[in-house]
Amino acid sequence: MPSIRHEVLARGVPWIHRAREIDDLLTEKARLELAHRRLDRSFPSRAVPGFAKRFRLDREDAGGFPSYVVTPRDVPVKRTLVYVHGGAFVAPIDPFHVRWTTRLALATGARVVLPDYPLTPESTWQASHEQIVDLTARWAAEPGGTVLAGDSSGGNIALAVALTMRDRGLSMPGRMVLHAPWVDLTMTAPGTPEAAGRDPWLHLGKAHAYARWWAGRDDLTLPQLSPVNGDLDGLPPALMLYGTRDLLAPGCQLIALRARASTWDLTVVEEPDLIHVYSLMPLPEARRAFRTTVEFLG
Repeated sequence: MPSIRHEVLARGVPWIHRAREIDDLLTEKARLELAHRRLDRSFPSRAVPGFAKRFRLDREDAGGFPSYVVTPRDVPVKRTLVYVHGGAFVAPIDPFHVRWTTRLALATGARVVLPDYPLTPESTWQASHEQIVDLTARWAAEPGGTVLAGDSSGGNIALAVALTMRDRGLSMPGRMVLHAPWVDLTMTAPGTPEAAGRDPWLHLGKAHAYARWWAGRDDLTLPQLSPVNGDLDGLPPALMLYGTRDLLAPGCQLIALRARASTWDLTVVEEPDLIHVYSLMPLPEARRAFRTTVEFLG
């Protein structure tokens, strides 16, 4: 049963994020383009108290866009966490991404690498896919190995990157962590319309529009866009966490089903009646998810 805090947040999320269904494509596209022109893309380090004393922040060029490297100052670094942020392909790195990744960095002895990839509708997946593949492969070759992680649309990108890396025989991440990944951009997984009626945050019309803009002229069924359609054999062991009060839950359930028919070692944590990316939120349920993540990474 969801906690009281979860239920309060579930009611507040639509207001906090101004979540509403799309009016029309042209209006939404213009709204996003205006918002992006006004967007502050600086790294949200203020999300973490005492950030400068506890972490070193470096900015690298990922091939046309920045990648931020966050290194704990007082914890020995033994691995790298490449974290691809979510935000429906239209939103930048959020403070809650920084809070979660830095907390995990301290708990597991990791540096964090966050690619700040170009957003849609101005850009498509092709503006960042190869760069994130190269970035992840470079870090995966470093001592200690790499964890590749992401939430929502970032989970989509992380899985697409892993598929490409495997196909090319590149150095692979040792593990993956996926928070409610958007694995099916076609939004045709069984149960999706019903899930749309339960989700207080995400909207089906917006999902269709953002997916189409992210894909550009490419087919939404491509594994690089809908990883649920890919060959899952040979992917790194992964942990996937999601709640069922989530528009993306049917896609997560479908990829879990397909993983069982493959050689992919996917650990699934499905939480009844919890909202999208609950595992990153300030919730009792998220604390449990964090402990599970730390145990999974070892």
